[in-house]
Amino acid sequence: MDYSRHVPEDFSGVVSVQRKGEALWRRAYGYADLPNGRPNLENTRFGVASGAKAFTAVGIMTLIRDGKLVLGTALGEVFPEGMGKIDPAVTIAQLLTHTSGIYDYCDEAVVEDYADLWRDFPNYRIRCNADLLPLFRDHGMLEKPGEKFRYNNSGFVLLGLVMEKISGLAMEAYLRRAVFAPLGMADTAYPALDRLLANCANAYILDKKTGEYYTNIYSIDAKGGGAGGVFTTAADVESLWRGLYAGELLPLAMVRDMHTRHAGGRYGYGFWIREDGNPSFQGGDPGVGFVTSYDLATQTTVTAISNFEKDVWKIQDDIMKK
Repeated sequence: MDYSRHVPEDFSGVVSVQRKGEALWRRAYGYADLPNGRPNLENTRFGVASGAKAFTAVGIMTLIRDGKLVLGTALGEVFPEGMGKIDPAVTIAQLLTHTSGIYDYCDEAVVEDYADLWRDFPNYRIRCNADLLPLFRDHGMLEKPGEKFRYNNSGFVLLGLVMEKISGLAMEAYLRRAVFAPLGMADTAYPALDRLLANCANAYILDKKTGEYYTNIYSIDAKGGGAGGVFTTAADVESLWRGLYAGELLPLAMVRDMHTRHAGGRYGYGFWIREDGNPSFQGGDPGVGFVTSYDLATQTTVTAISNFEKDVWKIQDDIMKK
């Protein structure tokens, strides 16, 4: 089936549909490097912003699988030295479900433009999870742990730090060993924006005053971590879905638990739960749009990634209705 009619003419990125592990349709559009005319390819690596939270969650679940953590483990057990004004009673489950009550350094209800964060705290200083701690560690709690669902980037930064403390490895190194390599996700990595790997797409933002595009290198963290910033491909995203539901990485009961509504009726552990009950993960940053979902009944994956911040959500919804 040709799904191209669901993709706008000005789209830039990749759209892919896979069913039962077999590619049904995949197309690349637009440019990975606009001024040099380098086109996006079907295997181009894209930044997927908060889509990285799903990878962080899966990494944490492998530690739980191995008996090194439980969902009820409290931050105070992992970091007995304390974490500023963060309540040490906050649990792994509450971090995974955005119910920790921790101050969010990028609360979307307050911060209209992610780029505004870096006016007083240069983004080039963000090279690992710990570099983000000054942005939230010493703020007071917003709610009591477990009291309310509030989408929270700080919580996933802390999950990245938990992963590092428990595994003894840098977060990316642990994810590469425990998640990416076992599932054949060879094109997934956390490169710094000033050290992008081969075949990565630049992400572009439209300057509404001039009508010109500029890259997002001054608008997001210089290097990704637990809350966002991974670069990946549509094929690697599909490998994650396939591997999870084939039981290759985690027991299926654990996967189903990750994809069960636990908070606010719409979130599991690192994954959104759509109205139709299917799991999804997504991300949006200046210059970035990403969404992927898995239809449990048909085992169909729909993934849309844009490096020009296009409306990937409408594309996905239109394809899933077919």
